[in-house]
Amino acid sequence: MLRNSQIGPYAFPGVPAEFTNWRDEQRAWRESCVLFDQSYHMTDLYIEGPDTKRLLSELGINSFEGFGKDNAKQFVACNPEGYVIGDAILFGLEEERVSLVGRPTAHNWVEYHARSGEYEVEVERDERYAANPKKRRRLYRYQIQGPNALGLLEKLNGGPLPEVAFFNMYQINIAGRKVRALRHGMSGQPGAEIFGPWEEKEEIREAIVEAGEEFGLRQVGSRTYATNTLESGWIPSPCPAIYTGEKLKTYREWLPADGYEAKASLGGSYDSEDIEDYYFTPYELGYGRFVKFDHDFVGREALQEMAERPSRRKVTLVWNEEDVKEAFGSLFEKGGLLPAKYIDLPLSNYATLPYDRVEKEGRVVGVSTYTGYSYNERSMLSLAVVEEEQAEPGTQLTLLWGEEPNSTKPTVEEHRQVEIRATVQPAPLVEYARTAY
Repeated sequence: MLRNSQIGPYAFPGVPAEFTNWRDEQRAWRESCVLFDQSYHMTDLYIEGPDTKRLLSELGINSFEGFGKDNAKQFVACNPEGYVIGDAILFGLEEERVSLVGRPTAHNWVEYHARSGEYEVEVERDERYAANPKKRRRLYRYQIQGPNALGLLEKLNGGPLPEVAFFNMYQINIAGRKVRALRHGMSGQPGAEIFGPWEEKEEIREAIVEAGEEFGLRQVGSRTYATNTLESGWIPSPCPAIYTGEKLKTYREWLPADGYEAKASLGGSYDSEDIEDYYFTPYELGYGRFVKFDHDFVGREALQEMAERPSRRKVTLVWNEEDVKEAFGSLFEKGGLLPAKYIDLPLSNYATLPYDRVEKEGRVVGVSTYTGYSYNERSMLSLAVVEEEQAEPGTQLTLLWGEEPNSTKPTVEEHRQVEIRATVQPAPLVEYARTAY
């Protein structure tokens, strides 16, 4: 069902595809600074009440010791077998009020338990724009990132920024408005995520753009935005581990038939008949450092066992440039031979949940899950999860690009599968992201 879903790659609506061109927009987060408009593509789930922390603690792998107002964390939820359902950014808005922001898989899991369990909480959902009938959000959400970001933020604030730890929140002034900010880095550089009432969206954006001229600010379009994670190393599209198991049957029945989990498309050369082969553990996605056994939570026992076993590791694959050139060149071959699957630029995903085979001497050793081009690296990159013994930088692997001819997805044209050699590098690829995040 998922392999033949008619939905294409994850949508980033509401923002022009390009403000200038995607090459210069990518360069700007490495060389000057950028403005990301995140107001449209993520779901916000608000949770409020005296049991807010207990609800999240019983569902998340994270520790909530000391969590409260003006804190934030990357919340990760697993199924009872320890496989990831989803992750999102959790904002501590007040002592008993939080918001989850991201793709809707973790939100659905939390909302289901909030409504069906014995928790004294209220939940309110502000759906992502693509699935939002109102076509209006409660909040705008921007990010200012890059080496010049802090200078721009100080100019907007009219003075030095408050000194807070990474992933903590503070308040600044922009155009006479009080704006909440999260100290954050998303594209491999320092910066902040700011948010406030939807009615102030354009006013705040105009103030940022005007003040940003001297700092080389570029607004980033939706075409470019989706590629920043290739450099910072976050895998945004794991298959939610909810499709199997009696323990999750009532949850599946609760989920809407037209929701993300039912309509997301599964694509790529990795083609298994067992949906569980597409599940990831937190350790495989690089979330092992978030797993804390100081509390009881769904999946705790399974994760304790996994912690003692070898795990696959998240890496960056740098595609061989000659193989990539050959794949592009196949578009111009004549004589009846099918070309390779088209490699779109800068983001090359053609399904919501991309999974490509990664091989070593003909044996599958992992999967590649997110693919695109980095103008900063002058390379095709993909984020992958591979066997531990294949994860050392410099290891040579092969990626199979394209699908077997068994999909009716509209984004899949008639093509032939091709092998792309790839070199293993760390994830995140960018050194600043590895050392300073």
